[in-house]
Amino acid sequence: MAFNTGLSGLRAASVDLDVTGNNIANASTVGFKNSRVQFGDLYANGFLSSGTNPIGDGVRVQDIQQTFGQGNISFTDNGLDMAIDGDGFFILNNNGEVRYSRAGQFGLDKDGFVVNNQGMRVQGFQANADGNLSGVRGDLFIDSDNLAPRRTTNLRSELNLDSRQSVLEVSGTRIQTNAPAAGASIGPQTLTITYPDGTSRNVPVTAGSSASAVAESLNQEEGVSASARTEVLLNGGNIQPDDVFTLEGVDFTVRGTDASGNALTTAQQLSQLADDINGSSLSSLNATIDGSGNLRIISSRGDTLRLSYQDTTGTGGSMSFDAGGALSADKTNPSTQVGVLSVTLDRDVAMTAAATPPSTSTVLDGVTPSAFTSNTFDPDDQKTYNHATSTTIYDSLGNSHVMTQYYVKEPNNGANQGNSWSLYVQIDGENVGDPPNTSGEPSLARYDLKFTEDGTLESVNGSIDKEILISNWTPLDANGQPNGADGPRLVANGGQTPIPDPPVSSNFTLDLDDTTQFGSEFAVNDQSQNGYTTGRLSGLDVSTEGVLFARYSNGQSQTLGQVALASFRNTEGLAPVGDTSWVETFESGQPIIGSPDTGTLGSIAASSVEESNVDLSAELVNLIIAQRNYQANAKTIETADAVTQTIINLR
Repeated sequence: MAFNTGLSGLRAASVDLDVTGNNIANASTVGFKNSRVQFGDLYANGFLSSGTNPIGDGVRVQDIQQTFGQGNISFTDNGLDMAIDGDGFFILNNNGEVRYSRAGQFGLDKDGFVVNNQGMRVQGFQANADGNLSGVRGDLFIDSDNLAPRRTTNLRSELNLDSRQSVLEVSGTRIQTNAPAAGASIGPQTLTITYPDGTSRNVPVTAGSSASAVAESLNQEEGVSASARTEVLLNGGNIQPDDVFTLEGVDFTVRGTDASGNALTTAQQLSQLADDINGSSLSSLNATIDGSGNLRIISSRGDTLRLSYQDTTGTGGSMSFDAGGALSADKTNPSTQVGVLSVTLDRDVAMTAAATPPSTSTVLDGVTPSAFTSNTFDPDDQKTYNHATSTTIYDSLGNSHVMTQYYVKEPNNGANQGNSWSLYVQIDGENVGDPPNTSGEPSLARYDLKFTEDGTLESVNGSIDKEILISNWTPLDANGQPNGADGPRLVANGGQTPIPDPPVSSNFTLDLDDTTQFGSEFAVNDQSQNGYTTGRLSGLDVSTEGVLFARYSNGQSQTLGQVALASFRNTEGLAPVGDTSWVETFESGQPIIGSPDTGTLGSIAASSVEESNVDLSAELVNLIIAQRNYQANAKTIETADAVTQTIINLR
């Protein structure tokens, strides 16, 4: 009896030593779960046995129980490493066999599948082309191809337009003479400036005044801004090689040959002369060749322009071109002259000129001031708009373009006083208005914005949708030519909202729903659009929900899939099969599969692994205890043997 009892103890202690040694051996194994031996005593129970205190028959190993307690989580440099913080197992596909593991040391195989160190593929929920999780479970796959570009189909602007801004109002009147000035004289003239309150002022123009003098006089008046220039046109047919021109005291010679001695044509001679003038010290002059082959000299000052010359025959002459319209010459006139005066008036300010006799040539001959235009918009003149903001958008080829929004506050109009704005839209500096103008080109894109008394946007072009359809944009390259991307679909040709999916044109919508008009500085609170250029895969991220995101060089990210986790009613019933993995058994029950961080399933810690839950100190103590147990049971056998030997020696 004692031999059997001791022998059972040796067996049990040996198993305990094995289990403890296995725990110690895997103390650094990622995802390993330690085990412990559970013992039970033995008693011989027979049908006819009697006695209340039977003698025990030893010990047996009842079970080797796995403990699935949480291990410490440590960080790694691998973006695909994952640790489960809580309950659950990774699901692995081992060539058709399903295994479960807590070891999250993952990487990519040559085909792009997420695998563990043994090449088992990680199971998860797949995503479609739009990045939406489908709920279909399969092997997780990382597509390393470039992300295809996406054209802009929707742009959202959330702005605040400063209600304190003033209405910007301008008008322009261009007045100029277009007839030759030879023999003409400047007569007196009177300009009348009329103001909104009915008052007026007369600005006299004295005989012989230049355009610059007239402009200077006008600039003294309130609400008026004027500028002037002098233009001289020289007939190219009267210019010969080696002629010498003296312009404002600087000599210029007409060259008949180039640096290599080759003869120059008349057009080349004029071009060379224009280059010489433009490269001279006369910074206020600009010389160009017009379409008729004549040399045009413009003085930005609007003063008298003096020119003298000496031709090849030795004959000389001098001319004085006055911006006011007078030319005095002592030789046949080879030229014509134009004086140009530009005037800008404030709102409701008008300017009229008294009639002049036909025999008098002045800067106001034969013209009528143009009608007043309120809030004239010019994208090149910041004085004609209150606010502007730009956004990068993309065409169907992934090329970037700049869309600019210009906001102009409109004057009061009765019921909606002070709450009206105009929005102008250009892309790469080009108009995109629909319908096109009479020449078939895009018109100026202008939209009316109405705000309520509390500063919220009420309507756009009378529609409460507050959405604008841009339907006449042709993407252009750097040279201003169509770049091959999808072009517009005009409203007349079926362009409409919502934009079809997939899109078939360059049309997109501009949503202004949350734009306001408050009494604070202009601000871009939010501005976003859904387009992007092509991108290369630059990294991977994993969320706490186990969602895999691909990061691309264009700043975009896309959902590739989601890791699936499995839990069991009886985790201890799983059967270990090596490689830190388990398989389902009858005792464990069927797996309950779901997404991380849902239900009882734990969350995912990215770039991390779960360490072994082995407590090395405790295992070393257990090892000592198991050793003593083994020694003690061996002593039992030794003692029983000594007793038996004593009995044998009685003979």
